Amino acid sequence: MLKVYCYNKCTACKKALKWLDDNGIDYELADIKTEHPDEKALREYHAMSGLPLKRFFNTSGIQYREMELSKKLPDMSEDKQFALLASDGMLVKRPLVIGDSFVLTGFKEDEWKKKLL
Repeated sequence: MLKVYCYNKCTACKKALKWLDDNGIDYELADIKTEHPDEKALREYHAMSGLPLKRFFNTSGIQYREMELSKKLPDMSEDKQFALLASDGMLVKRPLVIGDSFVLTGFKEDEWKKKLL
């Protein structure tokens, strides 16, 4: 079963959950703010995804902007980036979908159709 990390006030998350429901796809919901993935899980998800680590950051989030991460991430080690992501679920791109052999970051309907339908 899919695990979907979401934030209940996130518009993209609401659209994503509606899309999953409309397509009859079962999932386990986790609140990214209170049940966010730890560093070990994030490392596994990153490896499974094949995506650049930057795609795991919520670049439109308040914390991202307040911490000026767009300036800091290019010089930050991968270890520090993982630790930072694990420290606060609100820094993680959402929705974050974990399947058996894939990971999706953000809600991009075309990507979701390819992986889930």
